[in-house]
Amino acid sequence: MTQNVYSATGRRKAATARARLIPGTGKFVINGKSVLDYLTRETLVERAQAPLATTETLGNFDVICSTRGGGIAGQAGAIRLAVSRALCVYNEDMRPALRKAGMLVRDARCVERKKYGQPKARKRFQYSKR
Repeated sequence: MTQNVYSATGRRKAATARARLIPGTGKFVINGKSVLDYLTRETLVERAQAPLATTETLGNFDVICSTRGGGIAGQAGAIRLAVSRALCVYNEDMRPALRKAGMLVRDARCVERKKYGQPKARKRFQYSKR
C-alpha cells in the first residue's frame, strides 16, 4: 500500500525546512516534537500553520517537518513556505489563494553585514569634536 506524500522545501533567513504532507488527522511534527513544543510561541505556531488555515485543510494532513539553521522565527517562516509549496504540489487549485495571502513568496530579508570602522552594520562610533 503506497501512501501519497507531498513534499517541498522552504527557506527564511538562515533556516531551511523540508515539509512532508501525508493525508491524515492533522498531526503537526517538527524535528520529532509537536509544533507547540518546538516553536514555543503561539504566534509562531500560527505562522507555521497559516497555509493550512488559509486553504481550510487544517485537519486533513499530517505534517512532518525537519528544519535546521537560524532561530525559531526563521524556522517558522521556512516551514510556512515549505507547507505552502507542498499544498501546491497536492492541489494546484490552492495556488491563487496562497499567492494572494503572500505565502508562496520567499522572504529574502537577511541580516545586513557589519562594515569596517563601525560597531555594527549601520551604527557609527560616537563622534568627538574635541
